[in-house]
Amino acid sequence: MTDTVAQPAVADAKAAPDTMAWDSGLRRLMMIYLPLGCFVLILLFPFYWMAITSFKPNAELLNFKDHNPFWITSPTLAHIKHLLFDTAYPRWLWTTMLVAIGSTTLSLIASTLAAYAIERLRFRGSPYVGLGIYLAYLVPPSILFIPLATVVVQFGLFDSPMALILVYPTFLVPFCTWLLIGYFKSIPYELEECALVDGATRLQILRRITLPLAVPGLISAGIFSFTLSWNEFIYALAFIQSGANKTVPVAILTELVTGDVYQWGALMAGSLLGSLPVAIFYSLFVDYYVSSLTGAVKE
Repeated sequence: MTDTVAQPAVADAKAAPDTMAWDSGLRRLMMIYLPLGCFVLILLFPFYWMAITSFKPNAELLNFKDHNPFWITSPTLAHIKHLLFDTAYPRWLWTTMLVAIGSTTLSLIASTLAAYAIERLRFRGSPYVGLGIYLAYLVPPSILFIPLATVVVQFGLFDSPMALILVYPTFLVPFCTWLLIGYFKSIPYELEECALVDGATRLQILRRITLPLAVPGLISAGIFSFTLSWNEFIYALAFIQSGANKTVPVAILTELVTGDVYQWGALMAGSLLGSLPVAIFYSLFVDYYVSSLTGAVKE
């Protein structure tokens, strides 16, 4: 009788871990993998749509009754060939790269000096100065482009890429300064104090001690500045008029649309090719980007 009662108990004890493991796996699926899958699908679907539209012939693009809108039946390179050889897209791409690199370089130099002065020199009111610089980032560009346009015209920089290189730091420097202030906080003060005792100047400390330790933060600020400069639209639309000097975001919208006719294949191909450099940069330096943001907010 005792053995008969013990056997179901043993069976229940063996089944309990299996049930708990099943519940844990189901909970993990519902709480983690399903929301993550939905997020990835929503995030990557625009890139998928741009890719398939870039390689679809016009017959498939304009006829959804006979062709599946989410798949390609007869892929073609006609849109990419038209974009690269029949338009000024290589020139637009080069101008965008030049503007992004130039404005990123200026922004990193200015924000590094400003963040170091605010965080390490410890003058009176430095926290409020840092807060004021960051608040400048919150001003919408749609408000600033009108007075900035007057300044650009007075300096004779209208319809020139140099106008964008000098204007973009107005919204890049505030955020990069705030980001680097938070990262400089994670560097111990004792290192600089020892260098000061040994007779080093502030510039020597910045160049030989602080900047080498702040490389992840600098890379993160550079990625942010480059991305924002690459994708900026309002200033590029307002300050550049000629088609040859336009950047990619403005050119593909203004030069590839004639009247009410949209060249969807070329538009999507231009958007896809224009987004690849930014995606590559993010994929290469994503660890530095996350670590710098963590350093910026942990204190």
